[in-house]
Amino acid sequence: MRTKASVSAAAAFLAVAALSLAADPNLGTWKLNEEKSHFAAGATKNRLVSYHTVGDMVMVTVDGVDKDGKVTHNEWTGKFDGKDYAVKGDATSDTRAYTKVNGNTLSMAVKKDGKVTVTGTIMVSADGKTRTVTTSGMDSMGMKMDNMAVYDKQ
Repeated sequence: MRTKASVSAAAAFLAVAALSLAADPNLGTWKLNEEKSHFAAGATKNRLVSYHTVGDMVMVTVDGVDKDGKVTHNEWTGKFDGKDYAVKGDATSDTRAYTKVNGNTLSMAVKKDGKVTVTGTIMVSADGKTRTVTTSGMDSMGMKMDNMAVYDKQ
């Protein structure tokens, strides 16, 4: 009887965890709307960003172009728990940490060699159709930069 109760409890927990991730408005694929966005000179433009679940974690895949038009690609897998998780494929960062502020908002901190280089906020609109990412920090040349990228849900 205890085994049956334990299995039922575990199944219920996993179902709730899956539903909470499935309800996350960040999940899905987002395409940059350059007309509504504002970038500092020389900023990398993340043209396509995809959030999807991998077990109990979220994987963020980012495809874009740098200031020279060179294709960029990086990946991050972690939780929205404020802890640092490794970034793969980005020469400007080693880790990223996302924190869930509320149902539609995340805050993030990007680090290189243990030092925060970029901070930002990600807000999904109430209707779930647009996502606005505001970031500030230092570029690779040590210059202050502020960006606002607007994305449309695909």
